[in-house]
Amino acid sequence: MDGTVRSGPGPETRESGTQTDSKTQGHGPRLSKVNLFTLLSLWMELFPQEPAEEEDQGQIRRMGLVVVRDGKVMGLHCSGAELHAGQAAIIQHGPCLADCQLYFSRRPCATCLKMIINAGVGQISFWPGDPEVSMQTFSTTSHSNTAGFHSPPDGITEDAALDAVATEKLKSNSRPHICVLLQPLAPGLAQFIGQTSMECDFMERVMDDDPGLNSEALYSSQRRKHLKDFSQHFLVGTSQQHRDILRRMGLENFCVEPYFSNLRENMRQLVEVLAAVAAGVPLQCHGFYREQCPASKPSLPPPLQEGVSQEVARHCIIQARLLAFRTEDPKVGVGAVIWARGLSAGCDGTGRLYLVGCGYNAYPAGSQYAEYPQMDAKQEDRQRRKYRFIVHAEQNALTFRTREFKPGEPTMLFVTKCPCDECVPLIIGAGVTHIYTSDQDRDKDKGDISYLRFSSLKGVNKFIWQRSPSLCSVSSPHVVNGYVGKHSRQSEQESHSNKKLCTRSQDSPSIS
Repeated sequence: MDGTVRSGPGPETRESGTQTDSKTQGHGPRLSKVNLFTLLSLWMELFPQEPAEEEDQGQIRRMGLVVVRDGKVMGLHCSGAELHAGQAAIIQHGPCLADCQLYFSRRPCATCLKMIINAGVGQISFWPGDPEVSMQTFSTTSHSNTAGFHSPPDGITEDAALDAVATEKLKSNSRPHICVLLQPLAPGLAQFIGQTSMECDFMERVMDDDPGLNSEALYSSQRRKHLKDFSQHFLVGTSQQHRDILRRMGLENFCVEPYFSNLRENMRQLVEVLAAVAAGVPLQCHGFYREQCPASKPSLPPPLQEGVSQEVARHCIIQARLLAFRTEDPKVGVGAVIWARGLSAGCDGTGRLYLVGCGYNAYPAGSQYAEYPQMDAKQEDRQRRKYRFIVHAEQNALTFRTREFKPGEPTMLFVTKCPCDECVPLIIGAGVTHIYTSDQDRDKDKGDISYLRFSSLKGVNKFIWQRSPSLCSVSSPHVVNGYVGKHSRQSEQESHSNKKLCTRSQDSPSIS
């Protein structure tokens, strides 16, 4: 589908930040934009589905899609029982797709591709595994020749073979650049993501609630399970099986070495990152549970009381955690995603949910990274601290939102850290109805940044990451008379290694 393989090492370059035009080496590695958007597309393919939508859809494979404009995520989509991810994007964005970049978790089918090309998108990127019209769906029925088309190889349905021919024809006549964009991880990033995930706020809360647990053993077991599942799902089996799929799609050029090995190695690295990030939010005995107000009267009307399932909440918080690894904050990486629930059910894989905005903490757009202080709060000179310059993840999600909040529609903020006093008024003013977060920093005052207003936040449903209330005894400090109260805290001292997130990296370009 593409004569260019962009998946290997090359001459070193420095990438500008998504938000700033940086020319200065930062404090550590960070996800490149290409790999972040690819990871989000892979994760969207695994968006939790309703039971009715989990039925076998035959030859059509589920797919995730990320719509990007000017480095900002404009849409997160996945296939549903009735609509493909590409079709969902067309319906939701329409002509706004012009000049956007689309990141698919696998090659789109011809039905989607023709509409996307027609919308005038600027670039289409996909992972060349088993495509949307699966090449691994076997048929025992022999097919007769079609005009201008040879009989498909054994084990491939005629529809899959015809779709491969059609997509290649659409590609060769299209204006958008259609390619594979994968980059090797920055040195040390995989280890950093693993360590940070094992010590994130969600794991920290699990350890607070059960001090007898071995955090490293719990994290490692979760990571191994996810790695096995994700590898089987995305890596197309053995190298030979992957080569066979590429040839069936007409992508023989991807089978040439060293392109093919680079392709699989870069995807393997991304799968490992996805497994590491997912392992840092272990459901098990924990989840997101509503923090009840002491008063019996609900703070919001009944239609706005409902939240999302534990599976969807966890999926969205992992989206936010992936975004956090693109941060420009040298000490604490925070990610935020805002979803709204429409009044009518959609036909794609997210049901009634649609993306409002997402972001991570970063310096103001268009600024030079080196112009701002980089030291953390331990530095004595307050004038040289970062806090007055960093734009918070919630602030970026609200600033670069893709659509306005609609009255009567629940709007849910998923953020990896307890909202600070600077963000709480914005959350209220914007009309957020639900917050899903960890409250490890609740009621703390760190001088330059405080978390005192979150506890008194009114008119918003707060879903806090905690042990399941059904597992808590009456005497537990977490649930008293049905009220989830402030839990016991560990020492204020924080390990620099478990909070520091990177600011700059060298992103190797792709091989062309």
